[in-house]
Amino acid sequence: MSDMTTTPDTPAEIDAVFGDGIAASFPQPSSAREEWRAFGTFLKNPTLPDHKKRMGSGARAILRMLGLDLIFLLIFIAALMTLVAIGIKLPENLNSSLEMSIGTVVLVVIAAPLIEELIFRSWLSGRPRYLIVLPILFVAGTVAAVMGVSKTGEEAELGVGLSLLGGALFAAIATAVVWKRPTPQWFKTIFPGAFWLSSIAFALVHFANYTEGSILVLLPLVLPQFVLGSIAAYLRVHYGLWTAVALHAVHNGIAIGVAFLAMASEGSA
Repeated sequence: MSDMTTTPDTPAEIDAVFGDGIAASFPQPSSAREEWRAFGTFLKNPTLPDHKKRMGSGARAILRMLGLDLIFLLIFIAALMTLVAIGIKLPENLNSSLEMSIGTVVLVVIAAPLIEELIFRSWLSGRPRYLIVLPILFVAGTVAAVMGVSKTGEEAELGVGLSLLGGALFAAIATAVVWKRPTPQWFKTIFPGAFWLSSIAFALVHFANYTEGSILVLLPLVLPQFVLGSIAAYLRVHYGLWTAVALHAVHNGIAIGVAFLAMASEGSA
């Protein structure tokens, strides 16, 4: 009698089905200190890990790296408070003017982490299915934007709709074709540069949070995004994309919660 098909239960089995298609076989660090040490080693020499030797449960890794992220964030906030206390005026952050609502929470905690991780870190695995989909969607989005600007009325709506639909279908077909293809050697070679480019670009994009200030003033203010991006990249390539999205979501949730408490305390003062 043949064995019955079973559903995946362990993290390794789940990852094999829903992750990057490879089960974990490399033991996970047994403590936060070991995880942080592994992260430090990764920063010294960013290397795309062998997917046959991926580490274990991502849930523990998320909690450990979130702890490191929060330690840096607390130090950063303390430094900013010190600057304000001695009379230095900081550039206004647009996030401080956000209205607290369900829509804001969904945007900041769910939509932003998912979209930003797809853009900045999904492709860091080097798997062709990630490398191919983003350029296709970028081209489709650009064409849709051009159609929206150059046309008017129903013609513009039709052009935008067809561009986005065509891009989505083409991306889906292309992804299906290359789904099982492994990471090419050329990407492993350029991975250190790709990692730093991803983390730096993610930080620089957050210049948009500020309405004023020179580059020299703003660079230190986006350090939390640089640290978050580096940690998320480490999680992405060792544990899977979902761990980077989850860490990003929790980070944003904590940040928006602190902002809400600050606004509430100012309102009651």
